[in-house]
This record gives sequence, structure tokens and C-alpha cells, in this order.
Amino acid sequence: MIEENVKQEAGWNFDNSYAGLSALFYSKMGPNPVSEPELVILNEKLAVSMGLNPDALRGQDEIDVFAGNRVPEGAEPLAQAYAGHQFGHFTMLGDGRALLLGEQMTPGGERLDVQLKGSGRTPYSRRGDGRAALGPMLREYIISEAMHALGIPTTRSLAVVTTGEPVYRETVLQGAVLTRIAASHLRVGTFQYAAGAGSAEELRELADYALRRHYGEPPEPEENRYVFLLREVLKRQASLIAQWQLVGFIHGVMNTDNMAISGETIDYGPCAFMDTYDPATVFSSIDTNGRYAYRNQPYIGVWNLARLAESLLPLLHDDEEQAVKVAEDVLSEFNEHFQRNYLSGMRAKLGLFGEEEDDDALIQELLKLMEEHRADYTNTFRALTLGKPEATALHGIAAFGDWQAMWQARLGRQQETEEASRELMRRSNPAVIPRNHRVEEALEAAAERSDYAVMEKLLRALANPYAYSPDQEEYAELPASCNSPYQTFCGT
Repeated sequence: MIEENVKQEAGWNFDNSYAGLSALFYSKMGPNPVSEPELVILNEKLAVSMGLNPDALRGQDEIDVFAGNRVPEGAEPLAQAYAGHQFGHFTMLGDGRALLLGEQMTPGGERLDVQLKGSGRTPYSRRGDGRAALGPMLREYIISEAMHALGIPTTRSLAVVTTGEPVYRETVLQGAVLTRIAASHLRVGTFQYAAGAGSAEELRELADYALRRHYGEPPEPEENRYVFLLREVLKRQASLIAQWQLVGFIHGVMNTDNMAISGETIDYGPCAFMDTYDPATVFSSIDTNGRYAYRNQPYIGVWNLARLAESLLPLLHDDEEQAVKVAEDVLSEFNEHFQRNYLSGMRAKLGLFGEEEDDDALIQELLKLMEEHRADYTNTFRALTLGKPEATALHGIAAFGDWQAMWQARLGRQQETEEASRELMRRSNPAVIPRNHRVEEALEAAAERSDYAVMEKLLRALANPYAYSPDQEEYAELPASCNSPYQTFCGT
């Protein structure tokens, strides 16, 4: 029998605004208990920021909450309904292995979703078992926390517990549940679901909820509030994807159900960071055509936003033809927003203040050289930041010498000092990223040997990626050469 309430020493302070929406959008249900839950990792800093007591969270009562064996007081667990284009194909979906416990109201006034991922079957599970394996849950913990440290909007990871039960994939794996924290779990796919399965009133209800939760009202009262919503989501996505590009992050599965209305990075499945700079890089084992390759992410972003616009058409204008035009006009703004964010970020990576007409050409020439000579993306900018161009794969190449001369001339034309430029570069170029081989090393130690020290050390190195500290040096090292490309899998 699942106990319905947990003592409040942990600091839970739930509200349940999503549960107040029409029943179309969710299925209320209790979690599915597991046999022997054990806490693997707890994000104490995140817990404190949420108004939670880390000491209490380590107690068995709260471990049972993280495992889905108990429901904290005030929570109303539910599985969310949504749809999505997966690799371009539309599917009706929903939380097939996740439960939203509710929304934690933090001391700072934030409203944060608390979701259990891997918590068991729901009405949307189809043929799945609703469970998750330890490795993928730890992977999401590592990458999402690394993204947060990089300053990129993202869902967070509060805890991972093992379940004491196996999950069956290609092999038998150790089961686990991740507690994910998000500004919300509203997705483009949520609006697609509302447009396809709901009424006009329910679509409006969802849009009004998204506005209240994330954007407020238009600054100009006469503006159509749903056009405002579409435009604001577009701006956040343009900014987010630009930030991905700037650090060489490849999401890997940019389906419309994996695009959050809040502008956070969500769903860390086959994601990874580039080592060698190559715009065609794909890591996902199932992305055989490169739909979600690094260079395609901005295009897929606007494609996904077009699906959001289609869903919102009845709210954009009473006349369908006019609604389409309004949507097209908003979507046409994406490239300008993306390019502005991307160019601003790339200028910062090179220590450039202000704007010059030829800045983009300077940037593109460096990227071209990096691609031609298979230079490491992160470490090339790291070496330039440290004033050590000889540490790059480009050293000794005549064209790189020419590029350096142009770069130095550009730096010399600005009023800011060399020290100011170097500091700007340090704030913009991470010394470390979650290198794929280091992530795999940590996951193997944890999943195969129950050795979490490797992961904990990695997390410490990633916690301040702009520190350029001596203890980060080993995590900047490249992997040994390998004949087979690195692959990731949809397992989270």
C-alpha cells in the first residue's frame, strides 16, 4: 500500500496549477512503487535553492518520494498528455514513464515542476515498461548540470535513486528513477495535442496558462496575446539554440515533444558535445540521415516553431488566411534573432567588443580552418583564450597564421584593453565540457561497479567550467583516437 503523505521536514511546498487545467491534458494517477530504493546522488545546492532540506531528503521517507513509493503532502501526481513530430512523423504521445508530482513553490517565488522520470507505466506508455536504467538517468544528471554550469537554460536534476529492480533492454540493467526539475514541462507537442485532440476552448486554456506561467501579458494591450506568445517562445528558442551552437552541444533528438515552451533544454537522450569540429556531426544511433546534426539545429528549431504556429492558428486571427500570414511573419524573425545571439556569442569567444562588418567573415574563416584540419572545437577556443595558439591543431598552418593576423588587427582596432578581451574570452569559452569519453567512463564505473567516485569527480570539474583551474586540466584532454565514431542512444 502506498502511503499518501510524507512529513514536511523536507520542505515540500507544492502547488498544482497544471492539475487545474482540463482533464484532456493529463491523467491523474499514483506512482508505481519499487522494491528497494537507494539514493545514488542528491543535488544539495539545487535542493537548498528550492527551499528543501538536504539532510531530510537523505532520509528513507524522502528516498521513497524520489522512487515513487510515497506521495509528498500537497502533491497531485499526474502523467501529462502531449503529441509530437518524431523525426518528422507526427505521433500522439504523453508521459510514458514519468509522473509530475506537482510544482514546488520556492522561497524566491519560483514555480518549478517536480517530475519523476522512470517511475513506471502510465496510460501513455503504449508497449513500454515505464522504467529507466541507471546509466541513462545518471547521464541526464551529468549533462543537465553541466549545461546549467555553462549558463545555458536547462531542466535540472535533483536526485537519482536505484529501484532494486531490473529493467530489460538488450541486456538486463539496473533500474533507476531521476527527479527532474523544470520551469515547466509544457512542450510544442503539448500544443499540438491540444490542437488535435481538444476544442478551441481547451487550446485557448492551454495558451493562457503558458502566458501566465512564463510570459505574462503583451506590453502593448492591443497586441494579440497569442501572437505575443508565439514571438516570445521564438525568441527564447533562438537564444537557446545559439547557446548550444556556441559550446558545440548536439541535442540529438529535437522532436517537437522535446522543445520546451519555457526555452529550457529538455530531454537528454542521445545528446553529446563535439570534440573535432565538424558541422555534420551526429551522435544518435537512430539519426541515420543527420536530421538533427549540429549544423541543422537552427533549421530544426524554426521547423518546430512552425508546428507550434500551426497549432496556434485559431488563436492568431479569426480569418485563417490572415492567421497563416501572421504566423509566417513571426517565424521569419527567427533567423535575425538567432544570428544576433550567435554572432554576439562568437565575438565574445574571440574577445571582440562592438561590431564590425567583417566579423562574421573572420569567425567563419576560423571555423573553416578548424573543420579542414580537424581541430577540437572547445580546445581551440581554450588555447586562444590562454594565448597559446601553438596548442591547437592549427599551429604551423599558413592560413591560420593569416587568420591570426586578421584577428589581432581586429583586436587592435577596439578601445578595450587586451586584458579586457582576455577576460571576455575566459567568460565565454569553457575550459572543460562533459567530454564523451569522460561521461562514459563515469557511467561505466557507476553502472557496472557501483563506483560513483568517478562521476562525483567529473561533476566537480564541470561545476565551474570557466574557472581554468589546474584540477580541470585532465578533463580538457582529448580521447584516444578510435576507429569507430562515438554513438549515443535514446535510452532516457
